[in-house]
Amino acid sequence: MTLGLTLDSGALIAIERGESRVRALLAEALRRGWDVAVLPEVVAQTWRGGPRQARLAAALAAHEVRTPEYDGMTARAVGALCGSSGHEDVVDVHVVLHAVAHEHAVVTSDADDLRRVASEVALISL
Repeated sequence: MTLGLTLDSGALIAIERGESRVRALLAEALRRGWDVAVLPEVVAQTWRGGPRQARLAAALAAHEVRTPEYDGMTARAVGALCGSSGHEDVVDVHVVLHAVAHEHAVVTSDADDLRRVASEVALISL
């Protein structure tokens, strides 16, 4: 059962471009009262600032979208999953770890890479 969405950098880029599919997914998640999470390192991967990112800035500022803290315990769990999955991208691994732990689906443009981290993660491909 999906209780929310975790957005990866591909989803943020789609928001920035104004893609209707990601807008519809977010609207549906909010209608259902789902949690929407964007991890801090995902923001760092995509944020460059400036007026070209107005859509992204608005989405990140929405009170329904949260950016959870990245603490030492989480960093260790991400590192351990990197080791056990053989996947070296700590951002991808954290996105998957967060999604599985919170019963989220990941909105992504890179489903194949994320599936390698954990086969049980729910993915919504853009």
